Amino acid sequence: MSAQTSARPQLAHLTAQLDELRRLGTFFKLRQLDDIQGPVCTYDGRKVINLASNNYLGLCNHPKLEEAAHRAITEHGVGSGAVRTIAGTMKIHMELEEKIAAFKNVEACVVFQSGFTANAGTVSSILGKEDFILSDELNHASIIDGARLSRAKIKVFRHKDVAHCEELLKEIENEPGKKLIITDGVFSMDGDIGPVDQLAKLAEKYGAIMMVDDAHASGVLGRNGRGSVDHFNMHGMVDVQVGTLSKAIGALGGYVCGSRDLIDFLYHRARPFLFSTSHPPSVAATCIAAFDILENEPERIERLWDNTRYFKQQLADAGFDIGGRSTPASETPIIPIILGEGRKTMDFSRELFAQGVMATGIAFPTVPEGKARIRIIMTSEHTRAELDQALEVLTSTAKRMAIL
Repeated sequence: MSAQTSARPQLAHLTAQLDELRRLGTFFKLRQLDDIQGPVCTYDGRKVINLASNNYLGLCNHPKLEEAAHRAITEHGVGSGAVRTIAGTMKIHMELEEKIAAFKNVEACVVFQSGFTANAGTVSSILGKEDFILSDELNHASIIDGARLSRAKIKVFRHKDVAHCEELLKEIENEPGKKLIITDGVFSMDGDIGPVDQLAKLAEKYGAIMMVDDAHASGVLGRNGRGSVDHFNMHGMVDVQVGTLSKAIGALGGYVCGSRDLIDFLYHRARPFLFSTSHPPSVAATCIAAFDILENEPERIERLWDNTRYFKQQLADAGFDIGGRSTPASETPIIPIILGEGRKTMDFSRELFAQGVMATGIAFPTVPEGKARIRIIMTSEHTRAELDQALEVLTSTAKRMAIL
């Protein structure tokens, strides 16, 4: 039987939308990684300096994680065989959750299949249609989707504008229903840090639930990478902490931390948890090993921040807009190069790749119209020579394309 070669008319509207993306110059194809995720690797057969990965601490191929995965496969097999609530909770899953809870200084933790499902599943399960959500306008898509699924009333406050958040709280102060304030710990497109401390104090003042998505803060901010709550020393003030196992931790998954009652409730009501097969034991084992490394190799985080400070300064000195002009200023290893126009951004990204630098272009709808950018992410494993070579390619290509 031959493969279908053309779209049926029932899906013609999708073809039309793809054609529009091509017209705008923002259509893309997935690049294929041919070897190991690292500071220098091979995509589509081309060796490139990788400035696009979330592998902040180089743990994707750390020998201790690989060893843990192999051992888990030998001892537990390759799959769990069921959802957690039926027959798929393995001892190693509980060990991982206990490990994370201790690391984050909370009572309990539950692991989800991804950071996206952790956010969406939690928000949608702990609130209902009589409740209110106060959400930063630049919060991650998983928060937005979770808020919509909850059917709660959504109030959006201006980015990092604590005073605006309080205005909205005052408007609904006497309304029945629970109130939830939610923010990213680190915003994924601009690299700025959410005002977790101020929002947590606001939540306390108004009796609201406080929730933080620490996907890009985990392994980056706080002592040994404990995240934004630790960064601001707000332990005990944040009711729901979401993190990821897919970025700095180097593997796959998401988690929610908080009180024992919160986690037990999510066991019973969070739909992604209830209806998804649990992690393969090898993944759980690699995550446990990764948290051991965070505790025992703090120099990785130090290297990450050394590289970040150096690269930011070099980009700024070269004249790139790395935030702070038309967008929030980066405060973390996420460094945007703001170009504004989508086609120009994607053309720049493609030309950088041709010159040996992997730096992904991001345009609407991931970011607002007129805010297209190249998003660069530093890792602890980039050498100074690799960073200097990447800087030379970025600068020379930008000058040739009249970007600088």
